[in-house]
Amino acid sequence: MFSLILYEPEIPPNTGNIIRLCANTGVQLHLIEPLGFELDEPRLKRAGLDYREFATVVTHKSLAACLASLGQPRVFALSTRSTTRHDVPEYRQGDAFLFGPETRGLPQDVLESVPPEQRLRLAMQENSRSLNLSNSAAVVVYEAWRQLGFAGGN
Repeated sequence: MFSLILYEPEIPPNTGNIIRLCANTGVQLHLIEPLGFELDEPRLKRAGLDYREFATVVTHKSLAACLASLGQPRVFALSTRSTTRHDVPEYRQGDAFLFGPETRGLPQDVLESVPPEQRLRLAMQENSRSLNLSNSAAVVVYEAWRQLGFAGGN
């Protein structure tokens, strides 16, 4: 399936919601340290309900270590500073989606390490700033999964 990578996530309920998303879609979740919370944080557990046991969640010391463990997948970075809409690429099994911290987004050097055509944004109304991290992740995961015909789903 796909991998979803959260770069230095800060807000426990967002990660909890994303754990639930991953459990329901078969997407692997990778968290890049430092995290803004502990994985046993009650707010994370409450948001993820009892889905943690159904999701693959891996923590990495760095983005490089994460990408190496995934075999250097094709990475799509999501940013409000990008120009290509998330529904333009043709996604493939094994692709990875990289999201930055909630309060600051991906650092410029990390964003620039991804080819320009793989830097994506979500469509929004003019003068909108951003969507919630877990909502953004859901939009991208479901579009990519839709393109694969919801393989493995019902």
